[in-house]
Amino acid sequence: QAPKKAKKKVEGGSNVFSMFEQTQIQEFKEAFTIMDQNRDGFIDKADLRDTFAALGRLNVKNEELEDMVKEAPGPINFTVFLTMFGEKLKGTDPEETILNAFKIFDPEGKGHIKADYIKEMLMTQADRFSQEEINQMFAAFPPDVSGNLDYKNLCYVITHGEEKD
Repeated sequence: QAPKKAKKKVEGGSNVFSMFEQTQIQEFKEAFTIMDQNRDGFIDKADLRDTFAALGRLNVKNEELEDMVKEAPGPINFTVFLTMFGEKLKGTDPEETILNAFKIFDPEGKGHIKADYIKEMLMTQADRFSQEEINQMFAAFPPDVSGNLDYKNLCYVITHGEEKD
């Protein structure tokens, strides 16, 4: 039996997997799996439409979905997905990255999200939060009197720490 050839390591950091920590790659994989609604290993327009629908955003324009898909050099498998995010995240401020994640839940750009809505999303999607984790979050960042969570302030504190007087 012939010895198996060792796979060559990609040198010079051109390998997208070398750009991220293992835990980050796992998180991207979870996001990819959630978005790959039909489980075919690729994200296409139908998957994006279904993902938006799952987030409560219906009637997404075809052009908007096409523009998203066109950002990729070809069919969007996990490696392409990771590469696209790698390019977008390279050199971005962590606060901006976190803000952009929250903006998905705030299509009108109000700067806040209904606390009940974000609680439901966090407890039912992907890496689900427990009731205890939700309680900790709302203890640290209580919603305002209208039941809104000010995610811009939350992102600032996550990335800069709380200001001490």
